[in-house]
Amino acid sequence: MKNYLEFEKEIKILETDIENLKNPFGSEGISEVDTQKIVKTEEEISEKLRMTYASLNSWQKTLVARHEDRPKANFYINKIFSSFTPLSGDRLFGEDKAVTAGFGLIDNKSVLVIGQEKGEDLTSRIEKNFGMMRPEGYRKCIRLMQLANRFQIPIVTFIDTPGAYPGIGAEQRGQASAIAKSIECCMSLKVPNISIIIGEGGSGGAIALASSNKVIMLDNSIYSVISPEGCASILWRDPSKSLQAAEAMKLTAKDLLGLGIIDEIISEPLGGAHRDQETMAQNVKHSILKNLKYFENLSSDEIYDQRKTKFLKIGRDGGFVKSANINDQSLRYQESFISKAKRSFTKNQYSYYGLLAFLLVLITLFAVV
Repeated sequence: MKNYLEFEKEIKILETDIENLKNPFGSEGISEVDTQKIVKTEEEISEKLRMTYASLNSWQKTLVARHEDRPKANFYINKIFSSFTPLSGDRLFGEDKAVTAGFGLIDNKSVLVIGQEKGEDLTSRIEKNFGMMRPEGYRKCIRLMQLANRFQIPIVTFIDTPGAYPGIGAEQRGQASAIAKSIECCMSLKVPNISIIIGEGGSGGAIALASSNKVIMLDNSIYSVISPEGCASILWRDPSKSLQAAEAMKLTAKDLLGLGIIDEIISEPLGGAHRDQETMAQNVKHSILKNLKYFENLSSDEIYDQRKTKFLKIGRDGGFVKSANINDQSLRYQESFISKAKRSFTKNQYSYYGLLAFLLVLITLFAVV
C-alpha cells in the first residue's frame, strides 16, 4: 500500500482511478479495460507530479525526506555493493543496530560502507532506534574507519538520521565525546571518504559521519543542525511554525550547494526516490564511482589537504582567503589595514602618547625660540 503526503492528495485520487480502470472486475461484472483512458490518466499523473515536485517548499521537502517508502541505507547497500560483510561491536560496550557497517565491493573495488538505518516497518524501526545512533555506534564506526585508513580503503557513508540518540544511557556512556571523536577521525583520514545524505541529515548525529571529502545530497533530502520543529519550538515556542523555520534554516540541497556546504546533488526520479528505487540506486552508484575515480590519482596527503581546505573554505567570503603560497593549502585570516592600525595603537598606546608629548615639547620650544 502506497503512502501519500498531504500535498499529494490529487495524485492519490488519480492513481486510485488508474487502479480501478486496470481492474476488469467492476461492480457490473467483467468489463473491457479502457486503455486509452489509462494512458491519458498516467500522463496526467506525470504532469501533476512534475508540477508538484518542481515547486516544493522547504517544509514539503522535509516531509519527502522523511517519507515512509523512501529507500533506506540497507537498500542502497544491497543494490550497489557486492560481497558485503557486516561487522559489529565497538569492543567496549556492545552493538548499535541503528548503523550498518562493513566492507564490500563496488566494481571490484574494496570500500568500507557505513549506513545509518531507520528501518522499514514499526518493528524494525524500534529495533534500529529510528536511525538515532548511540555512542557504541559511533565508536564502532571510528574503529572501522581507522581500519580502512590503515589498509588504504575508501569509505562511503549513507546519512539518514534525525540526530544522535539523546537518552540518559547514551549520555552516561559519552555521547558527546563519541560524536566529537568521530568527527576528528573523519577529518584525520588519509583515504577518501564520501558521504551521501539519502534522507534526513540531522544535527551532530549526521555531521559525525559526514565530515568528508565529498558531501553529496539527494535532491529531496535535508541537512541541518536541528529539525524545523525543534527550531520553531526554540525561536517562536510554536512547533506549528515549522514552515517558517525550514525556510530560514536553508536546509535543502539547493540552498546548501549555493552556500558551499555540500559538493553535489543527485537528481531523483519524478515524484521522489520512493517512486523509482531502482533508478535511484543506479544514480547513487554512478555518483560514488565518479567521485572515487576523482581521488584515485591523489596522494594521501593531497586527500587530507583537500578535506581540510574544503571545510576551512566554508564561510571564507567573510574574511578567510588562501595563503599567498600556492603550494600551501592552508588558509589564513586576511586582516584589513584599519584593523591592523587599531590593534597596533591599542597595543602600543602608551608609547604613542609619549611620542606625542615629546613632539609637543619640541614644537613649543621651536615656537619660543
